Amino acid sequence: MNRYLAIVPAHNEAGAIASTVEEIHRFAPDFDVLVIDDGSTDATAIAAEAAGAKVVRLPFNLGIGGAVQTGYQHAQANGYKVAVQIDGDGQHDPRYIHDLLRCLLANPNLNMVTGSRFLEPDNDGHRSSPTRRVGITIFAGLVSMITRRRVTDPTSGLRMTNRVGIQLFARDYPHDYPEVEAILMMHAHRLKSCEIPVVMRPRTSGVSAISSTQPVYYMVKVLLAVFVGLFRSHPTVEPGDTPISAEHAI
Repeated sequence: MNRYLAIVPAHNEAGAIASTVEEIHRFAPDFDVLVIDDGSTDATAIAAEAAGAKVVRLPFNLGIGGAVQTGYQHAQANGYKVAVQIDGDGQHDPRYIHDLLRCLLANPNLNMVTGSRFLEPDNDGHRSSPTRRVGITIFAGLVSMITRRRVTDPTSGLRMTNRVGIQLFARDYPHDYPEVEAILMMHAHRLKSCEIPVVMRPRTSGVSAISSTQPVYYMVKVLLAVFVGLFRSHPTVEPGDTPISAEHAI
């Protein structure tokens, strides 16, 4: 078993999951690959296993938050030191895994590194639809204000955490549209995170959890979740479960 884990949530991604797993093996061979089959009704699990991934099959669709938390629980239970989230639809380029890892290893106080599509203005990769970019801009401004640091891509699912982040997200992870809330969870626990620039690709299979008719609903729901999250209690990461200081987290 490697010290690092790639968590790949997938729901009906039979058309892309094999190439995603193969790319992770090719560009990050030091990462084990765990595909969370989130109640798929197609051959996602079969394709992932054939490509060499370990697969956890959920009995029904939990949504992205439940699938990702399942991955973090596996990472916690099996003693992984680092976990990276990679979408199963082909949008995230596994070539950036080691860029995230280098940033995490070079900064002992960091607990999470996120790949941002918007950190470099001349980035010509896939940046979502114009309507969703409006929502991302609003979320970025709100999260930056709350955390008092610049956040440019709060909805990016390309993220890497160290052991402390794994323990936190294994115990408590947002559901539905969790990316924005997860940043605020890190902030609430006084954990450190940052962004590095990445280029993302259009999805190669499957259907987005946010349909073309849902952007306003998505924005309202996430904003409500953010405000509720600011006032709710969060499970504490116990010192006995994780290193007391971030310097020893990796």
